Amino acid sequence: MKTTQILIAGFGGQGILFAGKFLAYKGLLEGKQISWLPSYGPEMRGGTASCSVIISDTPVGSPIVSKPDILVAMNLPSLDKYEDTVAPGGVIFVDSTLIERKVNRTDVTVYYVPSTQLASDNSLGNLANMIMMGKLMDVSGDYNEEGINAALGKVISARHADMQAVNLKALEIGKNN
Repeated sequence: MKTTQILIAGFGGQGILFAGKFLAYKGLLEGKQISWLPSYGPEMRGGTASCSVIISDTPVGSPIVSKPDILVAMNLPSLDKYEDTVAPGGVIFVDSTLIERKVNRTDVTVYYVPSTQLASDNSLGNLANMIMMGKLMDVSGDYNEEGINAALGKVISARHADMQAVNLKALEIGKNN
């Protein structure tokens, strides 16, 4: 019986909600119980955005993530706000391109991933979010190409089907960094 609570946070426009929806669909398609709860400021692009995802072997009682096992911080305000909420023994993923400071906690595992720079270097535009998801799935031992392809098929609309390949490339880059 396993439950993982994930909080992804950053600015609107960074694909925070998309990344959370991707993880939720992946879990759902793999037979897990899931919860996906988006939250964003009134500005959308440029405002704050966060997404709570719970993936569990048992039914999820509440969609609220107050003590995440995993935090993905895509900007400094998000790291500042949520660092102390991560459960002891949890994992924090930091976009080290946009966040210069180090995590202050010593009871968590931290991965500094220059996802925004990697996206830029590989002509992947705004796919720093998916680079981070590739790293997260690799670290958690949940990088499953069949599940990834199925989940991308659900979150990428038919009109943007050409984005499947670039999202896969971003996930692969994250996995290998």
